Amino acid sequence: MTAKVTLSFADETIADARRFAKQEGLSLSAWMDQAAREKALREVFAAHAAAVGRAGLDLESASLADAQEVGMVDDLLFGGPPRAA
Repeated sequence: MTAKVTLSFADETIADARRFAKQEGLSLSAWMDQAAREKALREVFAAHAAAVGRAGLDLESASLADAQEVGMVDDLLFGGPPRAA
């Protein structure tokens, strides 16, 4: 489902948007929809990352520790670096 809306943009902004839409082979509407969706997702992910940080979770360190543990198990089981999948 789509909704028609009237928006106002600075001349430079709309010129850039038209140029990028043309380069990507999209209509201006499709390009603006994609750009707005990507911006909304970035906001959601940024808010999630901030919440994780406020909670004191260090997911990067946990992930690196998991990878190190997998490497240690591979060393014990296979006598060397992890095998390619």
